[in-house]
Amino acid sequence: MADYRYLPLDTLRFPLIARFYKDYYPAGKPKKDEVIWTMEGSDGLLGAVRFRQFESFQLLTGMLIHPDVRRQKLGKAFLNAIEKQTESKRCYCLAYRYLIPLYEDAAFEVIDADALPEELKGRYISYCNSGKDLVPMLYLAK
Repeated sequence: MADYRYLPLDTLRFPLIARFYKDYYPAGKPKKDEVIWTMEGSDGLLGAVRFRQFESFQLLTGMLIHPDVRRQKLGKAFLNAIEKQTESKRCYCLAYRYLIPLYEDAAFEVIDADALPEELKGRYISYCNSGKDLVPMLYLAK
């Protein structure tokens, strides 16, 4: 397997991340106040994941793997490599249903929507009402 580096984003590189999302996941617009981790290989940027911070929890959002390297288990490796971030504060994600196994492998568990904090519940309902097939999940430390 190739050698990958998993790094918190240096703020000077934010434009690179913004472009990466614009090219491969236009709906996932990164924000400068998010905690962003990158996955890089010898060919450059291969992945990014964002953590939106709330007072008592964080939301893992917008995980993106470059289309040329998908289906190589890099998402799983990425999530495992950044577990100190997911363990740093209660961590939720609103995962597409087909990605449940990926997140379960990284110690996330499906939860009932009623267990979401109020700040996320409305967002979750809105996303689902717009046609997205999402499932609320919570990280449980390994």
